[in-house]
Amino acid sequence: MPALTTFSDEEVLFRDAVRSFAEEEVRPRSAAMERAGKIDPALIAKYFEMGLMGIEVEEKYGGAGGSLTMVALAVEEISKVDAAAAIMVDVQNTLVNFPISKYGTEEQKTKYLGRLTSGTIGAYALSEPGSGSDAFGLATRAEKQGDKWILTGRKLWITNGAEAEIFVVFANANPSAGYKGITAFIVEKGFAGFSVGKKEDKLGIRASSTTELILDGCEVPDANVLGPVGQGYKVAIETLNEGRIGIGAQMIGVAQGALGAATSYLKERKQFGKPLAEFQGIQFQVAQAATETEAARLMVYNAARMKEEGQDIALAGAMAKLFSSQVAERTTSVALELFGGYGYTKDYPAEKFYRDAKIGTIYEGTSNMQLSTIGKIVLR
Repeated sequence: MPALTTFSDEEVLFRDAVRSFAEEEVRPRSAAMERAGKIDPALIAKYFEMGLMGIEVEEKYGGAGGSLTMVALAVEEISKVDAAAAIMVDVQNTLVNFPISKYGTEEQKTKYLGRLTSGTIGAYALSEPGSGSDAFGLATRAEKQGDKWILTGRKLWITNGAEAEIFVVFANANPSAGYKGITAFIVEKGFAGFSVGKKEDKLGIRASSTTELILDGCEVPDANVLGPVGQGYKVAIETLNEGRIGIGAQMIGVAQGALGAATSYLKERKQFGKPLAEFQGIQFQVAQAATETEAARLMVYNAARMKEEGQDIALAGAMAKLFSSQVAERTTSVALELFGGYGYTKDYPAEKFYRDAKIGTIYEGTSNMQLSTIGKIVLR
């Protein structure tokens, strides 16, 4: 299907390189990673070699000096093959590198971005057992003691938690101030009092690790406060706004991957003496799914362009994330049905795309929270 979205020559070359990478390096590993519930370490090393783990980071810190659009292109292309493999790239770029690049001191950027672009995985830790959609109802506390902070609490649903060595963690340093006490910290896996807890057994994106983090009097140097004390809620909001574009890219990739697999099957599978692709009823289903997927792509890349131009993307990002996740659910469901009984088996890719699509309506803001954000902005 021809792409309606326009990209620069540089972006096209980058997209094509990632597309080839996904076919050559991700696809051969996908089934094994799904069974193992783990991203192949050799693939992670290749991500760094390819420069995919620091796309937006300035070159002086070891990054590629690219754009958010390029992040979205990378996530989309990898998600066409394996959404679990793609989310590692997405989180590294949008939820870890971005806030450190935006809010970090020169010392923090030099110390941590250099590692994050060269071989170290990062993770973003906001959610807690009692704080999901109520993102700022944090129970994790931060207490200043001399030249360090003591963090105490638990974090839940942390993507990349098993592999990460650097974490952007949010805790409340002044509970009496409510959300204005929330502060962001850069926490290393080796800090005293820090440990990784249970790894979740999930429906989809099974190769991607999702864990809890335990902060049992975790000692964090004062130099590792990210942004001003009490301004962590601003760090979190702006980071999630960018992150939602990444999730949108993941979902349009999943939708395209499922639709591509289905269309290939429809051209080969015959019933009543002709390929399924020649039946008008099936053509209509494919046409509807293809149209919705392209509409979602336009929304995702429009939001990315707006962000690059310095515009407020709270509305555009929420809309893109909401719609792309809805389209991914619908498209993967249709694709599975078009495979018939085969679609319900693990011998064909449809069932994995179907399972992987569901997370798009949940993480980095549920669909209900996106609707709430959209409604409030539209009705101002």
